[in-house]
Amino acid sequence: MPVASDLYYFTYQQGEIETLPVVLIHGAGGNHLYWPSEIRRLAGFRIFAPDLPGHGKSAGRGQQSIESYAQLIIDWLEALGLPRAAFVGHSMGGGIAIELALHQSEHVLGLGLIGTGARLKVSQEILTEAASPTTFHRAVEIVSSAFFSQYADPHLVELAGARMAQTRPTVFYGDFLACDQFDVSAQVNQIRQPTLVLCGAEDRLTPPRWSEFLAGQIPNAQLELVPQAGHMVMLEQPQVVAAALARFLGSLPYHAGETD
Repeated sequence: MPVASDLYYFTYQQGEIETLPVVLIHGAGGNHLYWPSEIRRLAGFRIFAPDLPGHGKSAGRGQQSIESYAQLIIDWLEALGLPRAAFVGHSMGGGIAIELALHQSEHVLGLGLIGTGARLKVSQEILTEAASPTTFHRAVEIVSSAFFSQYADPHLVELAGARMAQTRPTVFYGDFLACDQFDVSAQVNQIRQPTLVLCGAEDRLTPPRWSEFLAGQIPNAQLELVPQAGHMVMLEQPQVVAAALARFLGSLPYHAGETD
């Protein structure tokens, strides 16, 4: 994996400057592998999937605010020479994408908001358990147990939990602090970029009503609920999510090389 601005990232068709650049931003305690290959290799687009600092293969320290993560994404974009892109974010990554649209809008061509919300309140139990390295594993168990719907492959459930458990406890805790402090409910109606809001119909962590609120508040938004899927909708239903993203991203106005 290449690196820019100290962030490792997966890339697909990076040199195809005539195609729309798309940045995939993973959620709390995650890494780029939470995006399945159907999305990481979405045909017809330049895909970039970074590991946030302290996550996956990226060195450095995690952050404790969505704003800080958003600025690091901008620094990374500048290092890549990409002034603008479409951003697709899951959960905390969706919060980062929203923050970019609100405060760095000149960089944003469109938004894909997956399993996220304008407010990302975290239960006190998760925060308490995550605050100590000795109880960190219990926080991971609580979160990962709510990741999937009842229809999910047990192997997939086990793998996702194991990946999250590899996150450093301090990074994991910082991510959930950042989520808990995030609330732009009163500002999301200011977003003007085309937006796809997508959620698993059985999402227990960021329930569908959060996505319905986003779609109702953002003027140029469309909503898709995916049946038989939970919070990790893109892992449970990768082909459905990939197809929805392809339709949406393909509709964004883009002229070859305009962002390079």
